[in-house]
Amino acid sequence: MFKNHEGQPVPQVTFRTRTDDDWVDVTTDDIFKGKTVAVFSLPGAFTPTCSSAHLPRYNELAPVFKRNGVDEIVCLSVNDTFVMNEWAATLNTPNVRVLPDGNGEFTEGMGMLVDKEELGFGKRSWRYSMLVKDGIVEKMFIEPDEPGDPFKVSDADTMLNYVAPNADLPKAITVISKPGCPHCKRAKSLLTSKDMAFEEILLGRDATERSLRALSGNSTTPQIFIDGNCIGGADELEAYFAA
Repeated sequence: MFKNHEGQPVPQVTFRTRTDDDWVDVTTDDIFKGKTVAVFSLPGAFTPTCSSAHLPRYNELAPVFKRNGVDEIVCLSVNDTFVMNEWAATLNTPNVRVLPDGNGEFTEGMGMLVDKEELGFGKRSWRYSMLVKDGIVEKMFIEPDEPGDPFKVSDADTMLNYVAPNADLPKAITVISKPGCPHCKRAKSLLTSKDMAFEEILLGRDATERSLRALSGNSTTPQIFIDGNCIGGADELEAYFAA
């Protein structure tokens, strides 16, 4: 079993990071002192669950966390700063600060350093999340000690439900578009003007017209999906907001 550190201070360490091609030392106090910080730690950058769900969802919900008193969201992993920076850039997650615990010192201090030798990973972090206020752990969500890589309680929605159980969640919006499409530009501008974040799937880069037809039943762009419903194109989006 992993020890719960609620009510205790986080470990005092120095993180070696890179910013604009310069080495920048970041201390525990730099991250946590005088702030409320949501932290989630995961086994490794570029790994499937971490890349598809754990980091993206925290990035998506970051504005909601901020409206409810969380100053910063930090993603921690036992990886070096070059890997962490490249991973964040690849996923385009500007709302989350990625923090490299390259030597595993913070993770070991939290009692979460585990042996992933069977995967060729060496020492890595067990998956967990915590809410830290002024350097003191207020709440921890630790994944169950079972085989594999469980992902049941350290997710963004569980943490947000603790921080603000009645918070309004953002709508899940996807825009399928194609380069040079004026109607796509109009639809994206409308969503941006409404301060509604969306994911864009670009034909020719992320998908083909076949996928567009399969999902929407149409071959024209854009096709906008909101909370699982196909709204249609730019005209239909304008009508959606007018209604």
